[in-house]
Amino acid sequence: MSVSNPNKAFAQGIIGNVVNKATGTLANGTTNLFTIAGGRILILGLLGRVTTAVGATTSNAKLVYNPTAAGTSFDLCTAVDIASDAVEQTYYIAGNVGTPGALIVAGTVGQGNPVFATGGYSLQSGVIEQNLSADPVGGAITWSAFWVPIDDGATLVAA
Repeated sequence: MSVSNPNKAFAQGIIGNVVNKATGTLANGTTNLFTIAGGRILILGLLGRVTTAVGATTSNAKLVYNPTAAGTSFDLCTAVDIASDAVEQTYYIAGNVGTPGALIVAGTVGQGNPVFATGGYSLQSGVIEQNLSADPVGGAITWSAFWVPIDDGATLVAA
């Protein structure tokens, strides 16, 4: 007798939970993307996809982790200029998340891009934020977080 695994459950067993957050129209400063609560989680990957073309004004984008308890905020990656990026442009972190030299990379439109850093990164309760250095005049990004709980009851939700 064969056993059928529903597609969602099968994918979850391989890549963990997936949560999506649309930024709305991009603007200078900080946008909360994901909230972590109830304990530690393991971030397996972060992936951004442009859903509305980004304006031509130079704006450097990076992702920041801001803990709600002990510790201080830190950059999950270095910044990349997103000026004039087209719909379907993707962003991902190359290298280990949170380590020196980890870069947010802009892949080519329509190109397959890596989603997962080598290994995961443990985060406690807090917020993952998008930070833009200037207002790019339009544009929108949908971010996807791939994660699994470390502690019972730990969650990651769109902010």
